[in-house]
Amino acid sequence: MFVIFSVFYILIAAAMIVLILLQNGAGADAGSGFGSGASATVFGARGSATFLTRATGILASLFFLLSLGMGIYLHANGQSHAKATDLGVMSGLTAKPAIQTTKPAAPAASEVPTAVPAATNTVPPAQPVKKN
Repeated sequence: MFVIFSVFYILIAAAMIVLILLQNGAGADAGSGFGSGASATVFGARGSATFLTRATGILASLFFLLSLGMGIYLHANGQSHAKATDLGVMSGLTAKPAIQTTKPAAPAASEVPTAVPAATNTVPPAQPVKKN
């Protein structure tokens, strides 16, 4: 049953797109209002609705009702998820790796570099600043 409604949903959407693209926009007659005076108003008089506008209104109503009906149906009969196991985008996450708590082993005696003795520990005295 849901598949049939889905097919109708897509057909109604495609028909609406075609009907909307076939219609002239409200600004199509705007040029005549400023120059030639052929139109009574700037955007044209809206008398009785044409077939295209009525068909678009009917299809839009059907599209709205079908969307609402399918939403209600899927809410009641859709796939249920347990709240505790539904992690959304986090469901692909694995457990954290264990933090290494042991210290690395000390290097062997042959790997320890020998200390180089300092030449002298004397610091040269500060020189006074000469002012000009």
